[in-house]
Amino acid sequence: MRDPLLYTYYGDDFTGSTDVLEQLARGGIPSALFLAPPTVEDLALVPGLRAYGIAGESRSQSPEWMKQNLPTVFRSLQAAGAPITHYKVCSTFDSSPQIGSIGCAMEIGREIFQGHMVPIVVGAPHLRRYVWRRRLYAAGPDGRVLRIDRHPMSRHPVTPMCEADLRRHLCAQTTLRIDHVDYRNIRRGDDFTAFAKAEAAGADAVLFDTVRSPELSAIGRLLWQVARQRQRFAVGSSGLTAALVEAWRDMGLDSALRSDTLLPPKTRRPLLVLSGSCSVATERQLRWALAHDFVGIALHPEELLEDTNRQHVIVAQAIQSIRQGRDTVLYSAMGAVSGPASGSSLGELLGIMMRQIAQATNISRVLLCGGDTSSHAVRQLGLRALTWQANLHIGVPLCRTHGALDIELALKGGQMGDDDFFQVVRDA
Repeated sequence: MRDPLLYTYYGDDFTGSTDVLEQLARGGIPSALFLAPPTVEDLALVPGLRAYGIAGESRSQSPEWMKQNLPTVFRSLQAAGAPITHYKVCSTFDSSPQIGSIGCAMEIGREIFQGHMVPIVVGAPHLRRYVWRRRLYAAGPDGRVLRIDRHPMSRHPVTPMCEADLRRHLCAQTTLRIDHVDYRNIRRGDDFTAFAKAEAAGADAVLFDTVRSPELSAIGRLLWQVARQRQRFAVGSSGLTAALVEAWRDMGLDSALRSDTLLPPKTRRPLLVLSGSCSVATERQLRWALAHDFVGIALHPEELLEDTNRQHVIVAQAIQSIRQGRDTVLYSAMGAVSGPASGSSLGELLGIMMRQIAQATNISRVLLCGGDTSSHAVRQLGLRALTWQANLHIGVPLCRTHGALDIELALKGGQMGDDDFFQVVRDA
């Protein structure tokens, strides 16, 4: 008889979905990430699961898209029977009423999970993301911790974060009543009381402050206790996952910690990088790579999307470069862009190009940069699932693909990684 599921989740983009895989792997929880609600055959690919996720793309979609697509996915997760189902969002919480509405997703999930109060955990100290008195703070590319409305994410091309108060930010997206558990409640040990009081008062959701790792552990114990009483739908970053992992460890529900976090020596093969990110951090990584013998192939999105011949030329250039043993980077932007965002069309095209390049070469490892880019690109690869392979960097694990391609794949959010990150991925 197999052990019951502890946890399921839906990631609103691909990079965030693999971030959760990393947290589960660190906690010794056997897990997998699927591209759609898994069939019996899909689950048989990775036996012994205690947790699994479904990689989504709602972060870049409209409320109308969410209302058409999320109910089916959420019902499948509810039917799986795990005590907690997590709607996983980015730790920078970037969203708007028109695109990636967390409020809309929360309304849908709350209704399907029988109207119970929804816990919201956004702070993730392991990523240097903190919530203090409802306000979100995040480390910037230079290492300084900034309020999110003063962070580079305040200039995101699609969903700029111009409001640091997360309750106020959500109230622009939903009419749900959102309460708050203050960090002082957690430190005094009366977080259970505050949670119960909010629920008794009729709150639809409750936002937790998260400033330090010990507070995260306390939140995890609280969430697990209430979820064992009745199935819960929760919203949050991978900080929520980290909180639960701590609770499971305290209760002895985790497996023996994985010891294979370092990969065995491998044959040196070139790295393929595809980037649709406009972030300052990715710009620095691109400039570092091009200054250290990576071959750079600049993509001009508007031209590329309209000209099939240009697409063939780019693919041929990349194949030639890789066959020569050169690390190769295809990038659509070098920092912020002033033109319109290319969105899903560019991501899908990058995925098609990646598959063509991989099938024509001996490439064994690929890095995708940009949360929205990754979400759309990976769906063009014919994959069924991803599993954790190794830790590369906090928030960016190396994954093994299962399906039409058998490669090692890393998915990097725009803000993640130091300047030499491409080399880190290549040499791991």
